[in-house]
Amino acid sequence: MKKKKHSFGKILMILIIIFFYLPIAYMIVFSFNEGKSLTHFSGFSLRWYRHMLESGDMMEALYTTFGIALIATFVSTIVGTISAIGLSKSKKILRRLVEQINNLPMMNPEIVTAIGLMLLFITFRVEKGYMTMLLAHIAFCIPYVMLSVMPKIRSLDPNLADAAMDLGATPWKALVKVVVPQITPGIVSGALIAFTMSVDDFIISYFVTGRGVKNLSIMVYTMSKRMNPSINAISTLVVVLITIVLVVINVVPIFAAKREHRENTRRRHAFPAVAAVLAVLIAVVSVVRFGGKGVARPFEGQTLHLYNWGEYTGENILADFEEETGATVIMENFESNEQMYIKVANGESYDVLVPSDYMIQRMIDEDLLQKLDYDKLNCMDLLVEDVKGLPYDPKNEYSVPYFWGTAGIVYDKTKVDVKDLEEQGYNIFLNEKYKGDIYLYDSERDSFMMALKALGYSMNTENEQEIQKAYDWLVKCVQTMKPEIVTDEIIDNMAQGRKALGLIYSGDATYVISENENMGYYLPETGTNLWSDAMVIPKNAKNPELAHAFINYASSYDGAYDNSSYVGYTSANKEVMETLYGEGGDYEGANSYIPRSGNEKDEVFVYNEKTKKIISNLWSRVKIAASNA
Repeated sequence: MKKKKHSFGKILMILIIIFFYLPIAYMIVFSFNEGKSLTHFSGFSLRWYRHMLESGDMMEALYTTFGIALIATFVSTIVGTISAIGLSKSKKILRRLVEQINNLPMMNPEIVTAIGLMLLFITFRVEKGYMTMLLAHIAFCIPYVMLSVMPKIRSLDPNLADAAMDLGATPWKALVKVVVPQITPGIVSGALIAFTMSVDDFIISYFVTGRGVKNLSIMVYTMSKRMNPSINAISTLVVVLITIVLVVINVVPIFAAKREHRENTRRRHAFPAVAAVLAVLIAVVSVVRFGGKGVARPFEGQTLHLYNWGEYTGENILADFEEETGATVIMENFESNEQMYIKVANGESYDVLVPSDYMIQRMIDEDLLQKLDYDKLNCMDLLVEDVKGLPYDPKNEYSVPYFWGTAGIVYDKTKVDVKDLEEQGYNIFLNEKYKGDIYLYDSERDSFMMALKALGYSMNTENEQEIQKAYDWLVKCVQTMKPEIVTDEIIDNMAQGRKALGLIYSGDATYVISENENMGYYLPETGTNLWSDAMVIPKNAKNPELAHAFINYASSYDGAYDNSSYVGYTSANKEVMETLYGEGGDYEGANSYIPRSGNEKDEVFVYNEKTKKIISNLWSRVKIAASNA
């Protein structure tokens, strides 16, 4: 019986190890993938490591992560240790009170701490950036240090320091020579926990940062919104660094133990081990920090603050622009137009934004944008006529198109009959032949567009009865068809042919088609959303002249080609669009790359606050119905 229990325990341990380490192994393998897919290995390559090393943003994030972690660990270890020693000599009531206060940040949900710190900085008008992130990290690391040090202090003989002073030691020497060596294991343990917590933190960092300062957690989160295998490369690098740290920490004491007695080893060599770890990390940080940036001319020393969607810029455009102009580009990323709007409306300053059509309309109406200076622009003649003069900005007084496209149906040609698409359009999402084999996009705007167009209505309707019918259509879809409601994961999943069809943006469909020749893209004749994202300059931009220079560069052939070839969305630059779609181009023959023109039922989304609130509420109810189905 004991042998069976022992065998079961070993099997369970092996399964747990596999559960924890298989995803890491998978990630490391795909960091060497030649293609962009995160699930299909197409050949060995160091492409994504090169991209990681050449990416100023990623290297800066790596530097920020370990720079802040090292400083926060150093400061919090000193403050936490001194506080713990001081508390040990305090009155019992005060000690218990402080211990409870110390436990509160660790027991609190991180989101509560994050919002509290964010509000604190806003209240005292502290500009968010590197210093606010550092202060936040020090604040949440100190309790972990105190928690590790205090048990060691309790285990000490309370008369030890007094005895040392009776023998002639000063209070400082008694602290440094007697007390600290006795509690060194607790200090080292607290320092390592603080370092780990700082490197690992995302939520607090996300809420207290600003001005483009990102650590690795924020960077990876941003990159994960779209396909970018550099996530695997930089994550693998972090795993390697952590492995080095663990090896140093564990190996140094072993070698030290061969030379000295075990009781002295802890005291004398714990700090050298940590020092060695810190030396390795500082060396890495130094290499990353001083990796070199291009030096350029016209805007030497100036800074452009760019606020753009995550993974919406090419591999080289920012570095090339910096090289050409001498400016430094600080880019922050947003996940939705609404997130971007809140920051701008609350006075945060950026030089260039890249919002969508309806949000540009709203910002124009609310006087949040400045008119473009056409004496400083030379790019408008390079752009496709179909994407200029759209309803949200008829004279392009405020905006220059960046990407444009449609929302349509991506489908597997081996599973879906084209006749079904032609006859049913969006109503194919109600065809039970494809039950359990479809994706819905988790976007209230696009999902209601699909439902309204399926019913023959305008996607900009203000008629509440028509919106209610669209809601009923979507509820019927989720209850009878068992769809999977997703966001950007549809890209790789459809590239691997995991379902028959789904609603998708045209740029994402272009990538899917380029990865899998069995995939197609269909636009129903009942119409679709003809969308456009454009570059605008906020009213409170600090460097509008540099902003105009960036708009020119992003619209030029070189900048637009880098953007479109990498991201996959349709360029507003006519020559780039024709090159990528034409013979030998990256997206040759992909009908999703060229947006449809001439269909009177295709529409540009119009912002309406009342309708938006109704649709947002109804979409939440659709997802509830899906979860209960």
